[in-house]
Formats: sequence, structure tokens, C-alpha cells
Amino acid sequence: MKKIFIIVTALLLTGAGLIIYWKYFFVFGQGVKSGHLNYVVLKGDIFKTYEGKLIQEGIRSRTAGSIASYEFEFSVANKSIAEKLMVNSGKWFDLQYREYHNVVPWRGNTTYIVDSIISMREDK
Repeated sequence: MKKIFIIVTALLLTGAGLIIYWKYFFVFGQGVKSGHLNYVVLKGDIFKTYEGKLIQEGIRSRTAGSIASYEFEFSVANKSIAEKLMVNSGKWFDLQYREYHNVVPWRGNTTYIVDSIISMREDK
């Protein structure tokens, strides 16, 4: 009976560990987004993280009769990348990012984490 309890407990802990890894640490997708950098700010109550917004080309309509731009909200885990983005707001960027299934507070407020700057230019 004790052996079965140990095996079942080990299987449950392994399963829980795999689920936590998949939901919070597994890279779900990778890609590149391009657009004008609107802002990057350092914010947070307990965990201070860098958060930013990229305005992409094109328009969309959420409801009939209205127009809105495409916005890409992201977090930046690397301080040097965040500082480079902060001093170059308003410029055109190509940003490489990783997408996760869920948010971890110390990583940022979004599921999109920018991990590198591919290119930066004054205007498209």
C-alpha cells in the first residue's frame, strides 16, 4: 500500500510539474512584429517589469462604423533592450518576440515577451 501511495504521489507531482511548465514556461510561438514604437515604461506594484506598445500599420474595425489601429502590447525581460527602446520611442522597429500561454508576474504583464531588436529606423 505504501509503495502504491509513493508511485501515485510521484506521478501526480510529475504531472503537475509538466502542466505548470506547459502553461507558464513553454514557448508557444515566436515571431516578428513591425511598427512605430509608442512607448516602453517600467511599471508594477511588486514586480517592476518593462511594458510597451507598438502601433502597427493598417486599420481595423471592432464595431461597425469605428476605426482603430493595430496595437501590439508586449513585455521586455532584458533591461538593455528596454532602455534602447525607451530612448527611441516614435521610431520604426522590427521586434522579435516569444509568446507564452500565460503570464508570470516577474516576466511581465503580457504573454508576449520581446527578446531582441531586429532593426530600427526613423520612418518606414
